[in-house]
Amino acid sequence: MLLSIIILIIELFPIAIIIINGFKKDIDIWSANPFSFRPSLDSYKKIFQRKDILLGIKNSLIVSTLSTTISLLVGAMASYAIARFRFRYRKVLSYSFLISRMIPQISLAIPLFMMFRSLGLTDTLTALIFAHMSFNIPYVIWVLLPFFSGVPIEYEEAALVDGCDKRKIFWKIFLPLVGPGLVVAGVFTFMMSWNEFLYALVLTSTQAKTAPVVINGFMGQYAPQWGQLAAAGTLMLIPIFIITLTFQKYLIEGLSGGIKG
Repeated sequence: MLLSIIILIIELFPIAIIIINGFKKDIDIWSANPFSFRPSLDSYKKIFQRKDILLGIKNSLIVSTLSTTISLLVGAMASYAIARFRFRYRKVLSYSFLISRMIPQISLAIPLFMMFRSLGLTDTLTALIFAHMSFNIPYVIWVLLPFFSGVPIEYEEAALVDGCDKRKIFWKIFLPLVGPGLVVAGVFTFMMSWNEFLYALVLTSTQAKTAPVVINGFMGQYAPQWGQLAAAGTLMLIPIFIITLTFQKYLIEGLSGGIKG
């Protein structure tokens, strides 16, 4: 119990600090007494007056939502095929997706940039969506594999007897049963896209910048804008908190890894 409390404090302390600093002026952030300050909304006012951060948040929402949706659709179908069909090199194929997750992003950033530049897609949301799908789809496949494998074969046999083809079995039988797994995969893929920095930094310049790249610019050439950094960081936390609280029940069920028949 004590260990859990200590871990919780360690996890929540940085979050509390960034939220509190968002209501401080820059001069108060490095004060000797961190709790002696007059709350101010100056940093938030400056944030909402900047078109770049608003555009960055909009781009992050678009990229995260679309890449998550497409990754869930493609990953679910691939995971279903690997789990339920028997074919040669099935295990090799499944492990290849795991290996792809082990490749450092920095090793792929420059090749992706060169590919998208040759296609005329640099500084576009399309390039970012495809780049995010490159690491989201393998993750979705691996998260959903145990869920699809855990569905009793009796469900499939009963559906075949009733005249369902494989397509209907996937959409009508399997997807509802692996719903908690879809929620887990969806929440974590959204979080990975929402927080992703490297690909956004390499593949964008102005119009397609996401929120993490824009916030990085607050560091400034000479002096970091600490108040705006904290306020923008707090805004970045809000969608994650909302999604986590909304799907909390399904996340717990999904992370437990069980399918109740």
